[in-house]
Amino acid sequence: MMTLGSLFDGSGGFTLGAVFAGIEPKWASEVEPFPIRVTTKRLPSVKHLGDIHQIRGDEIELVDIITFGSPCTNLSIAGRREGLHGQESILFFEAVRIVREMRCATNGRYPRFIVWENVAGAFSSSGGRDFQSVLTEIVRIKEPEAPEV
Repeated sequence: MMTLGSLFDGSGGFTLGAVFAGIEPKWASEVEPFPIRVTTKRLPSVKHLGDIHQIRGDEIELVDIITFGSPCTNLSIAGRREGLHGQESILFFEAVRIVREMRCATNGRYPRFIVWENVAGAFSSSGGRDFQSVLTEIVRIKEPEAPEV
C-alpha cells in the first residue's frame, strides 16, 4: 500500500483523498488549531508534526507521496501579489527542503511522488517567473545542477 505525508494539510483534503484512493496517510503538518481538530477527529491515525520549520525530512517517517498546498496568499489574484517570496508563499521552499532531505536520506527512493497544489494566480505571479521558479526547484530535487531557464 502506498503511503502519504501532507504538508500545509489544512482540513485534510489531500489526506482524505488519499484514504478514498486506497493510500494510507501517515503524517500531516498544519499549524492552525481548527483544521488540526478536524483532521484529528476524522483521521485519528494520522500523526501531526506541527510547524513545517521544525520538520526534518530525514527524520520523519518515510512516505511514497508528499503533498503540499503551500500558502497561496501572495500568489492569488485576490491577494497583494507579492509573489513566491512573499511572507506566506515563501513556505513553498520549506516543503521542497523537506522533500530534498528525505530523498537524500534514502538515496532518492522516497518520496516517489510529490503533488503541489496552488491557485491559478501562481501561473501569472511576477509575470510567470514564480511558476518557473516552482518548476525549477522541483526539478532540482532530482537534478541539483539543473539550470535556471
